[in-house]
Amino acid sequence: MGALTMNASVMGRRRFGRVNWLGLYTLSMREIQRFMAVWTQTLAAPLVTAGLFLGVFALAIGPARGEVMGVPFIQFLAPGILMMTVIQNAFANTSSSILISKIQGNIVDTLMPPLSAAELLVGYTIGGVVRGLLVALAIGVLMVAILGMGVAHPLWALLFVLLGSTFLSGLGILAAILANKFDQMAAITNFIVTPLSFLSGTFYSIERLPIAMQVVTHVNPVFYLIDGMRYGVIGRSDSSPWLGLAVCTASTGVVLALCWRWLRTGYRLKA
Repeated sequence: MGALTMNASVMGRRRFGRVNWLGLYTLSMREIQRFMAVWTQTLAAPLVTAGLFLGVFALAIGPARGEVMGVPFIQFLAPGILMMTVIQNAFANTSSSILISKIQGNIVDTLMPPLSAAELLVGYTIGGVVRGLLVALAIGVLMVAILGMGVAHPLWALLFVLLGSTFLSGLGILAAILANKFDQMAAITNFIVTPLSFLSGTFYSIERLPIAMQVVTHVNPVFYLIDGMRYGVIGRSDSSPWLGLAVCTASTGVVLALCWRWLRTGYRLKA
């Protein structure tokens, strides 16, 4: 009986140790190479979109808008557009990867290897975070080169880019697990992700909103991502960056915990 128990324990033990580093590295590189293979769509297109946003606002409003938070309107706008583009791309990376695998029926190729739920979560999230960082770098270079902007607090800016990419990568995983068709994912994007991005102070200071709308905005975690990035770039914000850091960290923790739970149980992934 003791030998059988020991053999069962040995058979149940993973051959790769506590962490399957090779599997985790392979999944992460697959996710990175997946979007790098079509870099014109995943990296160049967001840069063009951000440039168009800034160009249109500059032409339509220009200096007539005056200063916002003590800086020209375009410089106030740029950090918000940067963060909005980063989080949209992080969300798109994880959501499209899992949803396409589900629709094509090859999600089993990811679930079958000896990868734990935590390793799956980290592997998918790394892909979204790397894409978010590359998009942030590209738009940041555009801001410096075209607008002549600097970065007031680089570490804060980097921290919020990482938090924003991680948070939306997690939301992308949840959305892809829930959705079974592209139109379901489109509904999640159009009715949840896009409103969270646009109604978060990206294009305005929330001081201009009615009190009731200010309260609603403060419940939106994306507001703190936008506001934190604005603090990192221009050194000004609508709320304390420390409060934003706390809210974003807590929100990200909750989302990742739910992702881990669903990946561990195979919710809507295993037939």
